[in-house]
Amino acid sequence: MTNRLIKNYMNPQEITSPSSTPANYLSGRVALITGGNHGVGLNIARSYLQAGANLMICSRNAASLEKAARGLASYGGAGQIVEYFQADISRQGETVKLMAATIERFSRLDILVNNAGIYGPIGLFESQDWEHWVEAININLLGSVLMARAVLPHFKANRYGKIIQLAGAGATFAEPRFSAYAVSKVGVVRFMHILAEECRGYHIDINSILPGRLDTHMLDELIEAGPERLGQENYERALRRKKKGGDNFDHAQELSVFLGSAQSDGITGKIISALWDPWKTFPSYADIMASSDVYTLGRIVPRERLLQLFKLSLQKHGVLKAVHHAILYLLRCYKK
Repeated sequence: MTNRLIKNYMNPQEITSPSSTPANYLSGRVALITGGNHGVGLNIARSYLQAGANLMICSRNAASLEKAARGLASYGGAGQIVEYFQADISRQGETVKLMAATIERFSRLDILVNNAGIYGPIGLFESQDWEHWVEAININLLGSVLMARAVLPHFKANRYGKIIQLAGAGATFAEPRFSAYAVSKVGVVRFMHILAEECRGYHIDINSILPGRLDTHMLDELIEAGPERLGQENYERALRRKKKGGDNFDHAQELSVFLGSAQSDGITGKIISALWDPWKTFPSYADIMASSDVYTLGRIVPRERLLQLFKLSLQKHGVLKAVHHAILYLLRCYKK
């Protein structure tokens, strides 16, 4: 694959130092967004420009990258720059070239948004094409790992940086018929959590986000797969989502801007839902979050499901035994 760098589509002026003013959260910051040519990546790119950032977007598809870059031009202000670089992030050599081109153009990088990803094969595991299965792992998991590996030396040298990883529903619960996608997403979320711990002390914040069920080309892929591969229930759910229009893009865009800004400094190692989590309040208790396992992947232990267990016991054994079981369990918890 030939790497192509297209010079800016906006008026080139000297890039200023990052600003954390509320009016322009990302002013002067440079962001690299993988898969920034369509879908949620393109929407995040628009929001980043509106928040004052300069951009490098990348994808494997040069034609759609150029189209996206031209379209993004209207979202920025004077002096903001949009560049693109064709690269396959599953290839280490190309991630190195991408990072080098970014530094050559901007002399800095403040934010990496790992957005590039694919569903991979859809259907029962044993019927899926193995090469397609591995491709999903290579792009979704290893591609994000390679991008993190490429940017970390720069972030550590500057003792500052932000990595924002796009996750998905497959990272938080089992999704039958999407084994490659789900495995890649849960793997990359855990990797980002580990990386966040390794980078404590460098002021590098690394978080994953759940953007919601959005109406993108990936939803169209689900519908095209049909009920036989997708399963009837999943297929009908996808049709309903398409008819409704999917979740609002604004939530994912706003969370991505927040996590790329100084407002989120110190918040790291978390997986955050754009729709359901009160992330706008996080700065108020960042110190508490830093020492807590809230908003992370973890094993669910019975104490976290006590009410659910009580209801099951009630149905099976009646009130007295259900209460007895609950009391015994609580006593064991307190003894610990």
